[in-house]
Amino acid sequence: MAHQSDLISEDILAYLKQQEEKSMLRFITCGSVDDGKSTLIGRLLWDSKMIFEDQLAALEADSKKVGTQGGEIDYALLLDGLQAEREQGITIDVAYRFFSTDKRKFIVADTPGHEQYTRNMVTGASTAEVAIILVDARKGMLTQTKRHSYLVSLVGIRKIVLAINKMDLVDNSEEVFREICQEYKEFASDLGFEEICCIPISALEGSNVIALSDKTPWYQGTTLLEYLENVSISEDASTKPFRMRIQWVNRPDLNFRGFSGTIASGVVKPGDSVVVPSSGHCSRVARIVTMDGDLEEAVFGQAVTITLEDEIDISRGDMLCNPEQRPSYADQFEAHLVWMHEEPLLPGRSYLIKAGSATAPATVSDLKHKVNVNTLQREPGKTLELNEVGICNISLTKPISFDPYLENRNTGNFILIDRFTNATVGAGMINFTLRRATNIHWQSIAINKQSRAELNGQTPRVLWFTGLSGAGKSTIANLVEKKLHSLGKRTYLLDGDNVRHGLNRDLGFTDADRVENIRRIAETAKLFVDAGLIVLTAFISPFRSERQLARELLIDGEFVEIFVNTPLDVCEERDPKGLYKKARAGELPNFTGIDSDYEPPKNPEVVVNAGEESAEALAEQIVNKLLEL
Repeated sequence: MAHQSDLISEDILAYLKQQEEKSMLRFITCGSVDDGKSTLIGRLLWDSKMIFEDQLAALEADSKKVGTQGGEIDYALLLDGLQAEREQGITIDVAYRFFSTDKRKFIVADTPGHEQYTRNMVTGASTAEVAIILVDARKGMLTQTKRHSYLVSLVGIRKIVLAINKMDLVDNSEEVFREICQEYKEFASDLGFEEICCIPISALEGSNVIALSDKTPWYQGTTLLEYLENVSISEDASTKPFRMRIQWVNRPDLNFRGFSGTIASGVVKPGDSVVVPSSGHCSRVARIVTMDGDLEEAVFGQAVTITLEDEIDISRGDMLCNPEQRPSYADQFEAHLVWMHEEPLLPGRSYLIKAGSATAPATVSDLKHKVNVNTLQREPGKTLELNEVGICNISLTKPISFDPYLENRNTGNFILIDRFTNATVGAGMINFTLRRATNIHWQSIAINKQSRAELNGQTPRVLWFTGLSGAGKSTIANLVEKKLHSLGKRTYLLDGDNVRHGLNRDLGFTDADRVENIRRIAETAKLFVDAGLIVLTAFISPFRSERQLARELLIDGEFVEIFVNTPLDVCEERDPKGLYKKARAGELPNFTGIDSDYEPPKNPEVVVNAGEESAEALAEQIVNKLLEL
């Protein structure tokens, strides 16, 4: 690699020392498709001489083979490394590159411009401090320009470079440049940016990238590289309160117990007081241990093991912090949520939230509104689709420690994970804590579930019948209840249609409404079990995650899932209510089995094949199975 510094050959140690002392700037390039993001970064890498000789040779060969510049150097190929990117001439995934100048080191993220890859762009922006928004001078501001500007503001970037590219294709017109600058600043006035620097460039020719171009004599401002070298980054995580999430309790032997993690913000020294928000227990730092020996001080970004003077209970996911500047510790908060999965968000569905090393089941309890990232207007909605952004209330099953995202990006972010596929489905930025009403608490009750069960002479349970519409759930559940009643059992049957006449009369049949329907039924069934009854529920309940949520409300053995396994063609042939006929005719949207999925149970306690035997025989099988449990 040819670098400008002569120290590499003269004094390598001095060169390394010089590099170590340079400041580091992370920045991102974003904008619409074909605005020239990859070409710009390629030009920066080329002109800063941060290209290995073999990369240079490969670039020259690839430019002739698959380049878009007629055999000339195609700088975008330095970033677009995927075969699909080269074939289509677009960026798909986030590409990170390092380069440096005499003044500063840089890590740049080249992000895709297509709307379908917005989630990739958010990933790249999450660690950046400056955003370069590229605009094609011929096209002006586009939808993706606005979308990406909103998203970079959402993830906390406050310094913006508006790089108006391809000025050579508009005859380097000052008028075009001024018009685009004015339009962008008017649009971005409500996004909270501290600084917007407008620069006319030609990434392909290098105009105003490294040096001022004589083709734009009317522009005498800073070049792009000068801006990046000199921009001040006011947010310094080392100046924020001390935070460290515990990733691992390090216990190699009986004589050592340390807490390992990466410092999310602040500084810590031996002797400093620290607190664990989850318990409120305080102690002092005894040692800061690393592979290279103990440290006298640890700062933001360092991975260390901390030992304490006192033996206090700390687990993975807990946080060590400054006792005088504590984070929030709560199980509810409001957040901006960027949805990153093809399957839509369903409020009420149970997901896993991961904030640092802390993990807990969580639900979106309320989607307050969606944000139209093209107009910045609030819009109503019951769900979020891929790449949409919403303001949500999120409820967890246990409290976690966090800071508002605008106060600390490292402890105010989280992701949502699908509990069955383990796919990351959303990324969020916490706005503030939601406090529970202080006058609500658990009331002590003298007669408990065990007392009621003993009085009834039975083990309370939920018998959860699930299956397609027309499978025979209600018929079989009704027969099972009659048989249990004849055996002297105290029961109650919750039927899908009957419940929708009262408790759930406000719900429709969208996926979001189905999730809320089952959530309410699960909570109601839990109350019946607490009353010591055997409650039977006959609902399609098409989604595994909601049936799992119902199971988790109860203790082991209280939830019995009964899969009424009837083939779709048999259900459709029966069609007792004429619903399949309407669904096939398009008169009944979101009908399970036709245009809405049914997810069969994977490990139900009971399976009955309703297409093969009579309902009476199946009910008898179920009762016999229950008597064995």
